[in-house]
Amino acid sequence: MERRREQNMRLKRERIFRVASDFLRARGFSAVTTQEVSAAAGVAAGTLFRYAATKSELLLMVYNEALRSSIADGAARAALMADPADAVFTRLRPLVAAAAREPENSAAYQRELLFGPHEAKFRAEGMALILALEASLSDTLRRAAPTLSDGEARVAGSALFAVTHLAIARMTASGIPEADAIDDLRRQVTHIVTGALQHTPAAQSAAREEMKETEQ
Repeated sequence: MERRREQNMRLKRERIFRVASDFLRARGFSAVTTQEVSAAAGVAAGTLFRYAATKSELLLMVYNEALRSSIADGAARAALMADPADAVFTRLRPLVAAAAREPENSAAYQRELLFGPHEAKFRAEGMALILALEASLSDTLRRAAPTLSDGEARVAGSALFAVTHLAIARMTASGIPEADAIDDLRRQVTHIVTGALQHTPAAQSAAREEMKETEQ
């Protein structure tokens, strides 16, 4: 009985997810209502609210999976890259490309991640994905420069996601072409990674030695 109940719950969630995803992608966040999602999914409104209490929660539920997919795509593409700036840029580019395909929904998703209720389940899930991505970017920098401090690596990882978030926001809010947003992202990633790697003791020592030689 318990197994059947769990299976029914999983199937309902899958139907809700599929319908919400189709409606959001076809019509955009502003045009979709929870009532039509529940009707098309074949569940009562009260049942829908047990899975996603608001339309914003539906959006987060759907686009958390899109974010997870973009992160996995970037990680797979960057796996064999030796240059840390190229690897980081390759990891982040799919996030911007995905946002360019659905600007209205991407803007709404960013807004809900930043300003949605802290207790909301799917907002917490999305933030966990971002924190894991930032930690992974920090790890990439530490592998490139093992003497980089944890603090410097953490700050750089946060900054790398921050410029990605800004690239998406500028593109979706201001109509900046995707190619320009991606080019800006590449330049910003290069600056941040280069700056972070120059904070290692070895890099700072080399810079001091070079300065001494120049002064002589």
